[in-house]
Amino acid sequence: MAQDACATRPLLGDAISMTFPLRFQDLSNVREVPDHQEAFSDPDRDESIIVELLDLKEDVADETSAVWFLQDLAREQDAEGGMVIEQSGVLEAPGLCYRSTPAVLTSAIGQMAISKGRQGREAQNIVRVYLANLRLKEVGTDVLITAYEPVVINPLSESAGTVGAGVVTPAQQSGCMPMAEVFKLSISSFKVNDWSLFQA
Repeated sequence: MAQDACATRPLLGDAISMTFPLRFQDLSNVREVPDHQEAFSDPDRDESIIVELLDLKEDVADETSAVWFLQDLAREQDAEGGMVIEQSGVLEAPGLCYRSTPAVLTSAIGQMAISKGRQGREAQNIVRVYLANLRLKEVGTDVLITAYEPVVINPLSESAGTVGAGVVTPAQQSGCMPMAEVFKLSISSFKVNDWSLFQA
């Protein structure tokens, strides 16, 4: 199996931490990232990981929350041909507790056609999207961990210059950890170091 060098990365001023491969670079130096979000990218593979804190969507049920956020993301990105490939049941995350209440976790995997930045529909890439929703109900927060893995790069996309157009070479063939494993590692290593972050 391909092995990337991994490290625990501090997020949001070290209030949170998460482990994933070093090949993912912090995007906050490259582009403006909202205060409640951290974004990392591997430009060579056009893969990315985003961690985002949102107000708890109390009207969305736990068992459908990851799919709801995945569909919301597709609407936000004006995606075409979105479909849910897989979804998990509701799991408790006993290692992630505020006082004595564990976080609730659901995840979903989908596929959709999206374009980068301001490129139009004619430059859409087919992307697999992995999304986990950690629900920290005691602090009124939905944490989203989203990982993007391109499947097919459109020749008109700006990604084609770096990654190449057409079907993307699988991560293992490139000597990289597959995105499915990067995603699992990110979720399992997610840790809150300073709960006062949620009282801001």
